[in-house]
Amino acid sequence: MRTFSEQQIASLAPNANALTNGRKISAGGGFVSRTRSEDDSFYMGECKGSGKSNYVVSADFADEEKPVFRCSCPSRQFPCKHSLALMFEMAAGKDFAVGEIPKDILDKREKKQAREAKKTDASGEKKPVSEKSARAAKSARAKKIKKQLEGLELMKQLTDQLMDTGLSSMGSVSLKSYRDLAKQLGDYYLPGPQNYFNRLVLEMEAYQKDQDKSHYHHSVEVLKRLRALEKKATAYLNGKLENDSPEADDDILYEKLGGIWKLEQLAQLGLKKEQARLLQLSFQVVYDEARKEYIDVGYWADVDTGEIFCTCNYRPVKALKYVKQEDSCFEVAKVPLLCCYPGVMNRRVRWESAAFEPVTEEILTQVINRGHSEVGEAVKLVKNQIKNLLSEDYCGMLLRFKRIGRIDTENKACWVLEDAAGGRIELRGREGWEDTMTALSLISDRDVFYNQSLFGLMYYDPEDHRIRIYPCSIVTEKGIVRLLY
Repeated sequence: MRTFSEQQIASLAPNANALTNGRKISAGGGFVSRTRSEDDSFYMGECKGSGKSNYVVSADFADEEKPVFRCSCPSRQFPCKHSLALMFEMAAGKDFAVGEIPKDILDKREKKQAREAKKTDASGEKKPVSEKSARAAKSARAKKIKKQLEGLELMKQLTDQLMDTGLSSMGSVSLKSYRDLAKQLGDYYLPGPQNYFNRLVLEMEAYQKDQDKSHYHHSVEVLKRLRALEKKATAYLNGKLENDSPEADDDILYEKLGGIWKLEQLAQLGLKKEQARLLQLSFQVVYDEARKEYIDVGYWADVDTGEIFCTCNYRPVKALKYVKQEDSCFEVAKVPLLCCYPGVMNRRVRWESAAFEPVTEEILTQVINRGHSEVGEAVKLVKNQIKNLLSEDYCGMLLRFKRIGRIDTENKACWVLEDAAGGRIELRGREGWEDTMTALSLISDRDVFYNQSLFGLMYYDPEDHRIRIYPCSIVTEKGIVRLLY
C-alpha cells in the first residue's frame, strides 16, 4: 500500500489553508468509504461534504512522477482539500478495500496515452518541430530581439540624461518620465531592466520624501547595474543577430533581460543533474516592491557536492490566490532530475518532482564537512562573485568553524566566527533584512557554537569596507538550528 509523508503532502498542497483543512477532514472521519486497486496505482474514497451527496475523490498514480487528483467537489484548487485528505488517509495507514479501477478512469488513461503518443515518435523520443514551424519561431525570436534593442536604446538615452544632470538633482527632478519609461520597457520585452528602473524610481521617490542620503547611495548602485546591463545586453543581442542564433542559450543575460526558462530547455542545454539530494538550510519570504511580487527563497546544500543552490518562487500580488506559496522543508529532497539556471554561485534550481526522506546524522555530517574550511578562501570567492554587477550583492556560503562567540572591540562587542586556522569574520545583520542576530544570542546549547558549520549570506559592508556574514542557520550533527525560516 502506498503512503505519504507530511512533507510530501505539503509539497503538493496549493496553499496552507487547503493543507490544514485536508488534515481536519481526515482526522474528523470525513471518509465514509475507501478503495484502492490491486496494483496500487489508483486510490479512491467517498468524502462527506456540504452538499447532499458525498464527494468522490481519487488519486491516479499511472504516471508515478505526475499523479492525477480528481474530486467531484466544486473547488478550483488542485489538489483540493478532499484530495489532500485522501493522502492523509493513506499516510495514516487506514484500511482501503481492494477493488477494480472504474471504467471512466481507464478511459481517461487511454486518452492521455494517446495524446502523449502523438507527441513522440516510434522510439519514444519527442517529435521534432517541422521545418516551417522552426523557421517561423526563429523569425519571431529575431523580431523580439530587435524590439529589445530598441528598448535598450531608449533606456540608454534616459540614463544618459540622468547622468548628465547628476543624481544630486534627485530631490527636484520630475519622476514622470522615469515612471513612463518603466512602463514602456514592458512593451519592449524587457521586464528585467524594467525592475531595475522601478527600483530607481522608488529610491528617488523616497529621497524626495525624507531627504535620507542612503536613498542616494542606493540609487547610484541601481544606476550602475542598469548601465552595466544595458551595455552587456546590447552587445549580447547584437551578437545573436549577427550570428543568426536568436534562440535561448546558457548566458545569464537571457534571464536578466526577462527571459523565462522552461525545464526542458535547461535540460537540453546540459544544465541538469540527475539523482540529486538536497538539504534546505534556510527559507524566507521577501517582498519586492519593484516587482510587486512576494518571493519564496530557499537555500539548499547538495549533500553529495556541497554546492549551495537557491530556489525562488515568484508570487505576483495580483495573483496571490492562484500561486502556491512554498514553505520550509525539514527533510532531504531526492530529486530525479534537477534543472539548474545559468550562473556561477548559488545557482537557481527547479524540479518537477521529488521524494522526501528523513534527515540522518550521516547526512548532516556530510553537509558539515562540505563547508569551506577557511574564511579567507570563502571571502575571496564572494568578492569575485559580487563584483559582477549582474549578480546579487551577496552570496550564500557554508563555513566550517572552530568556534563562534562575542568579542569586545574598541567601539563595541560583536559576534565573530573563527575557523580552525584562526581566520575570522564578523557576523552582522543588514539593513532591510530580518533580524537573525537576536535569535543567535538566544541559543542556549553552547555546543552549537563549536566545530560545526554556519550557513549565511556574505555581503560587502560599505561603512567599514569589509565582507560580513549574515547568519541564517547552523548545521550540527543533531540537526539544523535555523535562525531564519
